Amino acid sequence: MKFLSRITGLSRSFDKHSIGLLLVLMGIWLHLTSLRVLALLISILSKAKLRRNLQAELLSKNVLHSQSANAKASRKQPPFYSLDADLPLALAISSGLQHALAMLAGLITPPIIFASSLNLDSTTSAYMISASLIGCGILSLVQISRTPLFYGYYLGTGLISVVGTSFATLSTASAIFDAMYQDGTCTSTVGSDGTAVRNACPDAYGKVLGTSLICSFLEMLLAFIPPRVLKRIFPPLVTGTVVLLIGASLIGSSGVPNWGGGSNNCQTAPTGIYALCPTTLAPKPLPWGSPEFIGLGFLSFISIVLTEMFGSPFLKNISIIVGLAVGCIVAGATGYIDGSSISNAPPITFLWVHTFKIGVYPPAILPMLAVYVSLAMEAIGDITASAECSRVDVRGIEFDSRVQGGVLSDGIGGFLSALFTVTPLSIFAQNNGVIAMTRCANRSAGRWCCAFLILFGVLGKISGVFLAIPNPVIGGVTTFLFASVVVSGIRVLALMQFTRRDRFVLAAAMSFGIGDLLVPKIFTELFNGVNNPNSGLQGLFNSITIILSTPFLAAGIVAVIMNLVLPQEKDAEEEKESDVESSIGERKEELFLRPQFFTLYFTAGQCLKLRLICFIFLSLQEI
Repeated sequence: MKFLSRITGLSRSFDKHSIGLLLVLMGIWLHLTSLRVLALLISILSKAKLRRNLQAELLSKNVLHSQSANAKASRKQPPFYSLDADLPLALAISSGLQHALAMLAGLITPPIIFASSLNLDSTTSAYMISASLIGCGILSLVQISRTPLFYGYYLGTGLISVVGTSFATLSTASAIFDAMYQDGTCTSTVGSDGTAVRNACPDAYGKVLGTSLICSFLEMLLAFIPPRVLKRIFPPLVTGTVVLLIGASLIGSSGVPNWGGGSNNCQTAPTGIYALCPTTLAPKPLPWGSPEFIGLGFLSFISIVLTEMFGSPFLKNISIIVGLAVGCIVAGATGYIDGSSISNAPPITFLWVHTFKIGVYPPAILPMLAVYVSLAMEAIGDITASAECSRVDVRGIEFDSRVQGGVLSDGIGGFLSALFTVTPLSIFAQNNGVIAMTRCANRSAGRWCCAFLILFGVLGKISGVFLAIPNPVIGGVTTFLFASVVVSGIRVLALMQFTRRDRFVLAAAMSFGIGDLLVPKIFTELFNGVNNPNSGLQGLFNSITIILSTPFLAAGIVAVIMNLVLPQEKDAEEEKESDVESSIGERKEELFLRPQFFTLYFTAGQCLKLRLICFIFLSLQEI
C-alpha cells in the first residue's frame, strides 16, 4: 500500500507525458518479472525432463546388468567368511599363506636397508631380517586378538590387521644415521681421494631402538583421544601429504640408488672396497649405474607389471615376490648372486640371538615423536579400510573401540618391538586386498598368517636367501613398492573436495617437503653460526636439523600448523553451487537463445515469440 501511495503522489506532480512514461516503465518491470518467472518454470521443466532421461538410462543399465548376471550365473562367487564364521582348515591355511606372502617384501626391505646404511656384516643383517619377521608375527597376533581392558577400552582391532616395519621409520632413521656419522657418534674412514667411507655402526641401530622405545608412549596416549579429535587435527590433507612424501623420499634415498647398484658409498665411486658396486668383493662388481645393473632391476620391475596384466588373482597379490623371484633366477644364472650369506646363516634362529646396545640419541627424540603421530594417523586409515573389507561397521561405538584398540596396540607394539630388536611397526594396508580377493575376513586366516611369519623368521636360511638378493633386484622391486606408497598418498588427497584454503595449505606444506626432497642438504648448515653451544643446545639444533631434513616431517608439521591456523571457508558444496550459478549467469544468452531450449515444450510460433521476448529482456538488462 505504501508503494501504491507513493506512485499516486508522484503521478500528481507529473504531466501527462511523465505519467505515460511511468506507466510504460511499470509495464516493462512487470513484463520482466513475468519473464523471470517463465525462465524459472522452463528451468524446472528441463530439470524434470533430464531427471526422467537419467532414470530411463539407469533402468536400461540395470536391465543389461541383470541380463549379464543371468548369463554368468554359472560362475557363482565363493561365500564370504566373516570374522567369526566357521572356516575350513585348508582354506584358513591357504588364506593365511597368501597374507604372509603379500606382506613379505615389505617386511624384509627395511632391515636390509638399515643394514646397508650402517654397513653391517651379513650375519647381523640376516638376524635383523629374522627378527623383523618374528616380531611382526607376534605383534600381529596382539592386533588380531582384540583383548578387553578396562572402562570399555580394548587392545587390538579384532580384524586381520597385520603389522610390519614402518616405512616412516625407515625414512626418519636414514636422516638420524646421517646425523650420527656427522657428529662423530659413528665413525668414518677417509680415503686417499678424500672420500669418507662409513664404518660399521651397530650402536647407531641400538640408539634408534632405544629412542623409539621411550617415544612409543606418545602413541599409547593418542589411543585414548577420541578419533574425531584426531581427525580434526590430522585431516586427510595432512595424512595424504605425509604418506606421499614418505614414498617419494624412499624412492630417492633407497629404491633408485639400489637399482643402480647400491645405496652405500659406491655411488660416489671412491677408492678402496667401495670403488665398485656393491663392493669390490662381490662376484661381479661393476660401477654404479652400469647397464647390467639397470637391466637386472628393470627385469624385476617389468615382471611385476606383467604379473598384474596376465597373472591370476593369487599372483597379483604376491606380484612383488614374483618380481624378486624372476630377478633372482636371472641374477643367479648370470653369476650376480653371492651365496655366502646363505651358507653363513644359521639353520634355526630366534629373537635375541644377536643383541644391540640400547641407548637414546637425544636429537632423534622429536623426530621419533613425529613418526609415532604419523603411525597413529596411518593406523586409523588402515583400520577403516580393513573394517570396510571385513563388512563390519565403520561408524559407531564399536568402530571407535576398534580404532582405539588398534592405535593402542600400535603404541605398545612400538615399545615391544624395540625390545625385540625391531624398529617401530605399523598396520599394513596391502592385506586388505587379500581380504577382498579371498572373500575371507576370518581371524583364523590372520592367525595362520602370523604363524607363517614366525616360521619364516625362525628358519634362518630363509633370511640368508633374502639377504643374497642383488641390490639391482631389490632396487627395481622397492622402487615400485615405494611408488605405490606415493600413489596411496595421492589417492588420499584426490578424494578430498579441494577448496582454495586446502590448496593453500597443501602448497605451503609441499614447499618444504619437495624442497627437502630435491635439495636434501639445504638445512644441514643452519646452526653453524652458533658459537660453542652446550651439549643440550647442540642436541636441540641436531633435532631440528633432522626434522627439517626429513621431507615428510617438515611438510607434515607445516600442514598441521597451517590447517589449525587458517580459518575455515564456506564448504565445498556452497562453493560448487556458487560456481554453477556464476557460470550460468555468464552463459545466459547462450542458454535462452538456443532454439532447442524452447522446442522441448512449445510450438514453433510460440518459440519465435519467446525468443524475441528474451532477446528484448537481455538487451534491456544490458542498458
